[in-house]
Amino acid sequence: MNMNVNTRVQEAVALSLDGRPHSVPADTTLAALVATLGHAPDKVSTAVNGEFVGRDQRDACVLQSGDAVLLFQPITGG
Repeated sequence: MNMNVNTRVQEAVALSLDGRPHSVPADTTLAALVATLGHAPDKVSTAVNGEFVGRDQRDACVLQSGDAVLLFQPITGG
């Protein structure tokens, strides 16, 4: 019996977000996570597994199971 190949179960990816368990759909990018959480892309800095990820790299950063994601406010001042 052949199942419809267009039917795909959306898998969840378990990761850590700011030190707490969090899950996202498979193939979620860091940019999509930032947007889903309601953050303006230019108002938050990001790191995955201890490595800084710049705004221009977030679309290419696909989150994987076990990733540790940190969102933080950039430090500015003079």
